Amino acid sequence: MTAQHLLPSAMRRLPPPWNDLTRGRRQKLHDLAHTETNERAALDALAAALVDPSPSPARVWSDESWELYDRIRQEAGHRLAQVMPTVDQFTRERVSAVLREWAVTARPPVPTWWIEDQLDLITGELTRGVLSGWTHDVLHWLQQQPYDEAGIAAAAERCVVNGLAAHDAVSLLRHLGTPHGERSLLRLVRDGRVSEDSRAWARDSLMLLRRPGYEARARQPAQAEHPLLPPAVRELPYSWGAGFQWPAELPETDDNITHARAILQAGAPTEPVPDPAPDPDWTGAEDEEPPAWLEVRQIMRELMPYARLVTQERMAEALEECALLGVPGVPHDPDSAEAARFVEVWVRWIGDWVAGEVFTWLGKCVDDETLVTPWAMELAERYARYGVATERAVAMLRWHGTVPASREALARLVAEGLLPPEER
Repeated sequence: MTAQHLLPSAMRRLPPPWNDLTRGRRQKLHDLAHTETNERAALDALAAALVDPSPSPARVWSDESWELYDRIRQEAGHRLAQVMPTVDQFTRERVSAVLREWAVTARPPVPTWWIEDQLDLITGELTRGVLSGWTHDVLHWLQQQPYDEAGIAAAAERCVVNGLAAHDAVSLLRHLGTPHGERSLLRLVRDGRVSEDSRAWARDSLMLLRRPGYEARARQPAQAEHPLLPPAVRELPYSWGAGFQWPAELPETDDNITHARAILQAGAPTEPVPDPAPDPDWTGAEDEEPPAWLEVRQIMRELMPYARLVTQERMAEALEECALLGVPGVPHDPDSAEAARFVEVWVRWIGDWVAGEVFTWLGKCVDDETLVTPWAMELAERYARYGVATERAVAMLRWHGTVPASREALARLVAEGLLPPEER
């Protein structure tokens, strides 16, 4: 009876140490000299793993299936490596035999019928785990002292496309840097075959590689550029990297109060906004995907770290960079109406975040309430009524809750249904 091999057929012809599936493989590779000949052998081994990679079929895992799989890894993993120490010995028949033998002695015991029922699912997952661990070790070895950077980048890129130790492969490309690693990453972030998780990881790596260029652009003054924020906002000395936050120790001088008032008046809304700015301190649930706007913001604040640098020209550059990096939801045509709308929304969001920090400083750090009464309360009510920096504006009103103007503003917002009663 012909054995059913579980790893790509070309891998079965690999010589040591590339055919090793034992836990000692990592040490053997650690001791392997970094020569061009050995590097070529490593690249050939990766190519063999990618000749006919096994597909990843849709898998329906029950809690019981995962529990069984975890037990097998912990209790039978060592035995599997003993029975199948090399690639050519990794077969379905041997996996099945090890699992049946383990099921008999397992505590608590595992019914044989359960092993048979879950065999395809578990065998597939074990195979992917073995191949992923093997690829991780090979990529790690290649990263230590690369010679053929173009060849290594091409191999790592194929690993990402095929979902094989993708994060390790992206890390290797980041390590290779410019030009070969960066070129591969730029292709991967726009490759629809690559999982969104891997594309996001690739974008993070690209941002790190391209940061020196961002920093150089940020150091250039905005001479002859067209500003997009009001003059009072452009005078703000606090960086976007720090969230435009005003220092808590900033004194309550006339100049600082006047500047805060000018910023809020310059951005005061006249009607409800259609796209309220998201919470700049976004924190999602553990299993929630971060929204794409976080990536857009990261690029924008690298290119425009201060409000005075928020210009038409740099917005266009940020838009092009986001499109180049494959950030989801970013218009690809910079001259389109969609792109103009995108920039308009972002300029407003930036202004809203700046206003929010002003409200926070006025509420938490200004103790002399006569300095902010009643103009700050009037502006806070206006901002909250139209859905701009609402949380920060309401928080300022509550911080100055002993002031009649604040209490009255909160009461009106509650009465109009713009705030829940508990916000009063």
